[in-house]
Amino acid sequence: MKMTPLHEQHLKLGARMGEFGGWDMPIQYAGILDEHEHTRNHCSIFDICHMGEFELYGKTALQDLENLLTCNIRSLKIGQVRYGFMLNEEGGVIDDLTCYRLCEERYMLVVNAGTAQKDAEWIQSRISDTTIFVDLSAETAKLDIQGPEALDVLEEVFGCTLPELGYFRFREFQALEASTIISRTGYTGELGYEIYLPNEAAVELWKKLVAHPYCQPGGLGARDTLRLEMGYALYGHELSASRTPAEMTRGMFIDRNKDFIGKDPVMHDLEIPQNLLVGLKFSSKRAAREHDKVFSGDQEVGEVTSGSLAPSLGVAVAMAYVKSDVSKVGNTLEVEIRGKRFPAEIVELPFYKNGTARS
Repeated sequence: MKMTPLHEQHLKLGARMGEFGGWDMPIQYAGILDEHEHTRNHCSIFDICHMGEFELYGKTALQDLENLLTCNIRSLKIGQVRYGFMLNEEGGVIDDLTCYRLCEERYMLVVNAGTAQKDAEWIQSRISDTTIFVDLSAETAKLDIQGPEALDVLEEVFGCTLPELGYFRFREFQALEASTIISRTGYTGELGYEIYLPNEAAVELWKKLVAHPYCQPGGLGARDTLRLEMGYALYGHELSASRTPAEMTRGMFIDRNKDFIGKDPVMHDLEIPQNLLVGLKFSSKRAAREHDKVFSGDQEVGEVTSGSLAPSLGVAVAMAYVKSDVSKVGNTLEVEIRGKRFPAEIVELPFYKNGTARS
């Protein structure tokens, strides 16, 4: 398995490690529930160095990205980030990613760890000869600090006032004698920042953040329960190469006014959706798991994609694709968990509505 620059630090902190996307990653430190609660109330630092970063630049980069991605890139301002999908010809999701506009003809894509290699191959095979592609993943570290106290902690650690950033905005600046990008983005629903910096500077920043009394390390276990409470998709669960993003997003992050690879199947699914992604809330803590079957009466109508106890709510929640004719908010369905059916109400996402991300 691959290791991030912070691997030794995780072992020193006694992290429980596990494989994720081909990387040996920290699953938990003090415990998933403790790390989840600390992120919601204070702030946590997550090692996300396993994710991939690509740079595309040149006069044809904009048009190539418009063709590759579902979201609108032309209107993206310098210093702005946008979320979207990269699709195959059948409209299936190769990856979900974020696009940063660094300057007029220069962009950065941040992609998932498990898909990074095939993403690079797909992009390079479909860009113009005049668009330059550079894979920055091996030399770039990424740390996510998430939680309502994230800004205060970062300013104390950096010893300066950070640039004022709107949601999904970023700035490049010097920190700890390293060229750094800081973006006001994240995967938890809380006020937070994603920090991109050279590998050699990551350990020093990690140590400073972990030493701060209001900040503690968080593992991928807590990151997963935090994202599930917000109804955020996870590649390989809600998103896959065999399904278009239309049934998940209902049109969000998809620009219908431009051409992009895989558009026709996506438009078909938007107009005539067979299934829709819904949020399911249980009355107990009995958690459903991926592939658990969903029923309406005696009819099987869908399948769970992600499920867990929602620590902030005290009950179990899940996301599932169900037939569109039973997908109305307020409907009660049943989920078969280990051979027994449990009722679950379809609710609006996100499950957790008190996040500080936009504050």
